[in-house]
Amino acid sequence: MRPHRLKIYFDGGCRPNPGAIEIAVVARGHTYISRGHGYGTSSDAEWLALIQAVRIALSLEEPDFVLIGDSATVVNQANGLWKCRGADLQGHLQVFRDLTRSIGKVPIRHVKRSQNLAGIALARAH
Repeated sequence: MRPHRLKIYFDGGCRPNPGAIEIAVVARGHTYISRGHGYGTSSDAEWLALIQAVRIALSLEEPDFVLIGDSATVVNQANGLWKCRGADLQGHLQVFRDLTRSIGKVPIRHVKRSQNLAGIALARAH
């Protein structure tokens, strides 16, 4: 990874699972936490967080960024390595593809939960 590449961390969760969805994104030292994304599973929450991370990257007009999350499933699905099973997850993937179509391949990296700044922020928000 290039040293000047903007790191954008994302994480989503719900309580209980399934339950009310909340998401967090951290970019340029700013934390974006939002709730009110409806009811769903932890996979829905992770996908919505990834989608929000893309939207934030686009709003920052940052051409060189990497998305970083702790959900191996969502990272691998978004990278095209694993299939999305179920209409809901396929819908999230399609939204992601629509958002990133104009910018091409978006790097998405998996990290441990303890290294995910968005996950840490989400946990502290409780």
